[in-house]
Amino acid sequence: MTHRDKDVIVVGGGIGGLAAALRLTQLGLTVRVLEQAAEFGEVGAGLQIAPNCTRILDQLGLLDEVISLGVLPDHMVMKDALDGRELTRLDLRDLHDRYGYPYMVIHRSDLHGTLLRACQRSGVDLVTSTTVTAYENVEDGAAVITEGGRQEARLVVAADGIRSVARPMLRDDAPVSSTYVAYRGAVPIEAVAELNVMTDAVVVYIGPGCHFVQYPLRQGEMFNQVAVFQSPKAVAGEEDWGTPDELDAAFEGMHENIQAGLPLMWRDRWWRMFDREPLPDWVAGRVILLGDSAHAPLQYIAQGAIMAIEDAWVLGSHAEKELRAGATGATIGWDPVLRAYSDVRTRHTARVLETSRKWGELWHLDGEKRKIRNEILRERSTLDYGFVDWLYGPTALTPEELPPMFSPVPVTRESVNRLAATHG
Repeated sequence: MTHRDKDVIVVGGGIGGLAAALRLTQLGLTVRVLEQAAEFGEVGAGLQIAPNCTRILDQLGLLDEVISLGVLPDHMVMKDALDGRELTRLDLRDLHDRYGYPYMVIHRSDLHGTLLRACQRSGVDLVTSTTVTAYENVEDGAAVITEGGRQEARLVVAADGIRSVARPMLRDDAPVSSTYVAYRGAVPIEAVAELNVMTDAVVVYIGPGCHFVQYPLRQGEMFNQVAVFQSPKAVAGEEDWGTPDELDAAFEGMHENIQAGLPLMWRDRWWRMFDREPLPDWVAGRVILLGDSAHAPLQYIAQGAIMAIEDAWVLGSHAEKELRAGATGATIGWDPVLRAYSDVRTRHTARVLETSRKWGELWHLDGEKRKIRNEILRERSTLDYGFVDWLYGPTALTPEELPPMFSPVPVTRESVNRLAATHG
């Protein structure tokens, strides 16, 4: 059975898919979301949401609700994982003033739930227990193939995750293993009452081959921790990698604050860290990629979910231009919309992917390079935004609007010379 009763089909009911569905529905388009699971939901724990995303959440009409569910920390603090000394920080209140929107932290399920409720209120057709096995282009549209038959729309948005079924239409590649693994643990705030933790900040301890993150959630009622480390088993090519014994070994000898937090980590599940190589194009006819299907990043600059929401906003913004010019859902010129979307988003997300990888290398240095890195970070002014302006500023709609790319590491001429000498 084939039917076409919606303007847009979105495959995937995660954060990116729901954001796209909401944005397009708010423009008056009819949208169906197909979700593989039996119900809509998210797994995981905390998310960091920077001003480039809280700005969009405000424009979607969701910021007040999201803030009511999250936490607005005062600082972001980076410390050395071996000795616990502070290396640098961002004043998140000053950052709010600079960009006009806050930096916040929220439970992943709370952000997802906010988007889901907004989609329900807006009339998005939300369908569960539906697995899309293939995509096809058809005349003036695209189709998805499921066990129940074919569904067509003028546009299909593949927000189907890092192991996307749609991505091979553009490149038949595989996710790239970083050989790092993440453990998480979100616990009631009472569980850390006796620990030396900061409840008004996002804190990251960076160390040789590992890092450890802490911050509050749910208006301070919960505390979130993330432990990330390179797995020796993964490096050796073994299948069973990232196990709890490797977690303990990776953080042996790290600062006492980390040792105190490790027993609170969930040990029955862990997340192997993969990313994707950048694609030069996300458009395959009337099928487009969005979110992790296009640009799954490593987590070091906390932009994964944010980039998916940005994708949705940019796609909707270009569609809005067509609609304001007099088009309707049935007559909108999707081809120029999709080309504009892909041209700007491929370039920006490639920057994010590469920067995330470089940050990971920087965080996990050892020996003399670690010492020089620490000196460089301590030289940075708290109010220096040279390395995040390109990321936290307004979302570009065209390649010409993309800001200049800054070095991911704030440095001085003297520190550059020291690094050069160390690298030989």
